[in-house]
Amino acid sequence: MNICIPITRDNGIRSPVSLHFGSAPIFMVVDTESRSCRAITNRNLHHDHGMCRPLAQLAGEDLDAMVVGGIGMGAVEKLKAANVRVFLSEHPTVEETVDAFKTGTLREVTPATACAHHGDEPHGHVME
Repeated sequence: MNICIPITRDNGIRSPVSLHFGSAPIFMVVDTESRSCRAITNRNLHHDHGMCRPLAQLAGEDLDAMVVGGIGMGAVEKLKAANVRVFLSEHPTVEETVDAFKTGTLREVTPATACAHHGDEPHGHVME
């Protein structure tokens, strides 16, 4: 299964999970079985609020899920429309996030757990 995890820097499986989906500088695509990782630069890093295009940088990727430290509801809706499930990670690294995903302990994002806007204080999100 392929999952995508927004990260702050590329340290392979030990990369730190980004606090916010749209402003993450890198997306890490991980095969949960082999644990192979591939980093993709987020070229839509700087965008106006509500203008996040979550699949623009990931076009052509075969993704089963997105696992994030935080994400706005607009991006969640766009991902779900593309049949990509979105989960919250409260783990600091890609490795721990993949482990939690595989054990089924991550919560799926709901309107109550999505960020209201980028300027909010973290609410249960991963901090570097």
